[in-house]
Amino acid sequence: MLTSRGGATGPNPVRGDRSTMSPATRRRLADACGYAAMALVLIVIALPLVWILLASLKDRSEIYVQPAVWWPSTWRPENYVEATTSVPFWTYLRNSVIVTGILGVAKFVLGVLSAYGLVFLRFPGKNIVFVVIIAALMVPNQITVITNYALVAQLGLRNTFIGIILPLAGVAFGTFLMRNHFLSIPPEIIEAARMDGAGHFRLLTRVVLPLSIPTMVAFATITLVNEWNEYLWPFLMADDSTVATLPVGLTLLQNSDGLTNWGPVMAATVLAMLPMLILFLALQRHMIKGLTSGAVKG
Repeated sequence: MLTSRGGATGPNPVRGDRSTMSPATRRRLADACGYAAMALVLIVIALPLVWILLASLKDRSEIYVQPAVWWPSTWRPENYVEATTSVPFWTYLRNSVIVTGILGVAKFVLGVLSAYGLVFLRFPGKNIVFVVIIAALMVPNQITVITNYALVAQLGLRNTFIGIILPLAGVAFGTFLMRNHFLSIPPEIIEAARMDGAGHFRLLTRVVLPLSIPTMVAFATITLVNEWNEYLWPFLMADDSTVATLPVGLTLLQNSDGLTNWGPVMAATVLAMLPMLILFLALQRHMIKGLTSGAVKG
């Protein structure tokens, strides 16, 4: 081959063939990486839960021993009896059911209705309202604790269910989730219902809600789990055990010598986790479908 200067050059060196993986090999490698990642996440999540369960059946001496012993040498189911008798556990459980139930219903109704209004009603400033809701999602609850505490204390609502429930009744997340799903409903269905003479109530109850069951299940489940596990605000509001919730009651499982007896504490933790764990396992398919249903519009 002649160069631009007229000089002759030898042939280009032949490069060795690069080994390339077949599509099937790449797919298997990707699957292996995915399974490895899932296994790692499972271990990170499951290990603390397994430790809590095993510690709930251990004697106190085995919990404080170093290095840690996973499997108890002596099973101690009495920890569960102590957890439910040394403090008014069932009163705390009842209070958690009351607070979680009322907040769950209130947030569900307000979230669905506010999302419906933002999607299907026409009124000035609708976009501004949605921006305010999004802004509320960006504000951590801890920032508003001081102002909420001062307001509730001035109203004389401390140590009452109303004082615990009212400041927690915001529905920014629920409104955002349900609005996104309502926007994914095909407009042809909505127009057909309106042509049949459906008003807003009939449109909501006969068309929109039946098409939104998975998303509503996801919304309700997330709301119930969050309210069941809420600790900071009930802790600040409840000095009296008659209104204290279960997460607050768990902190009272402490011996008189000042050292926490972790056996009963872990036993009470297991009992506190069971209702929401059963709820999540029963509804997980609907939750996954509901959380992803608004991702693709149409």
